[in-house]
Amino acid sequence: QVQLVESGGGLVQAGGSLRLSCAASGSIGSGNPMGWYRQAPGKQRELVARIMSGSTVYADSVKGRFTISRDNVNNTVYLQMNSLKPEDTAVYYCYVVRQFLNYWGQGTQVTVSS
Repeated sequence: QVQLVESGGGLVQAGGSLRLSCAASGSIGSGNPMGWYRQAPGKQRELVARIMSGSTVYADSVKGRFTISRDNVNNTVYLQMNSLKPEDTAVYYCYVVRQFLNYWGQGTQVTVSS
């Protein structure tokens, strides 16, 4: 069983920055995918960024603005979000895949005002 605890969401003006953190309980190897999804009101959950074995994947909408990183010692994944836009407003969910199971955080709200 893996538990994920997220932090760092909040309200920010357009053009601002936020950093999300997600700490996982238990041992998470660098080969286990970790990342972030988001879900805006009335929309489907979408992948924002993923990191696995040092390789990263980003949604086209966040490339060049968001950076995902990982601390494998402390089992923590981060999402640095810069140049935020109102359309980035959503609940952001951290996830990890271990032993073919997906584990999710509780979600953290990010609101970007125009």
